[in-house]
Amino acid sequence: MNDVPTPAPDTDEPDVVTETVSYGDFAKLTIRIGTITTAEVVPEADKLLRLEVDFGDEQRQIVSGIREFVAEPEALIGTQAPFITNLAPRTIRGLESQGMILAVGDEDTFTFLRPDRDVPPGTAVH
Repeated sequence: MNDVPTPAPDTDEPDVVTETVSYGDFAKLTIRIGTITTAEVVPEADKLLRLEVDFGDEQRQIVSGIREFVAEPEALIGTQAPFITNLAPRTIRGLESQGMILAVGDEDTFTFLRPDRDVPPGTAVH
């Protein structure tokens, strides 16, 4: 396996770096659909939102650097999105983050990934 990241060919994003991973490495990720039940600004943090997310069998707190892309955090309540749920917990500004939301783009192109219809919270992404 090549340990040196190489730039992605012919991309509009010159900073994108790709590294080949095996299917086995990818399969280690657990990606589940969660429903956002709480969304609030993290005090004294310019980029952070604290989300509470329903995964059907559990609720998790996710701290995410998406504040600059969300004009009204409360508007996220009820939104379904994919989350990586088996990342090791990480403390950010004193809050334990128990996963990561998946979104795409930045600045003018930022958007959330969402199922095209409601699915039960906790549904696995394949």
